Amino acid sequence: QVQLVESGGGLVQAGGSLRLSCVASLRTFSSHTMAWFRQVPGKEREFVAVIISTGRRTDYGDAVRGRFTISRDNAKNMVYLQMNRPNPDDTAVYYCAAGVRYTTGSGEYTYWGQGTQVTVSS
Repeated sequence: QVQLVESGGGLVQAGGSLRLSCVASLRTFSSHTMAWFRQVPGKEREFVAVIISTGRRTDYGDAVRGRFTISRDNAKNMVYLQMNRPNPDDTAVYYCAAGVRYTTGSGEYTYWGQGTQVTVSS
């Protein structure tokens, strides 16, 4: 059974920094694209960042580009989201996801974590 487990969420002040982690019990982790999405109650899930299986290509949502950085360690089955200069609009539940296609569409991802709450105070 594949599991993705996020960690590192919590309360952070606007302008600070926070790093989210996600570990995947996926034997073929190094062959999967990994992504981060986020969701607030009453809104659709929003694309945050994606990283290709090799780590050589990344893309970001417009709202976070230039502030957040996605990275991965295939030796550890880990993917990270470094959040710099967060603001209150970044408050959401953050999910990591794994899929075989390099895409920003949430519907293309097969495996999902349970999410971790990030709250940014002003």
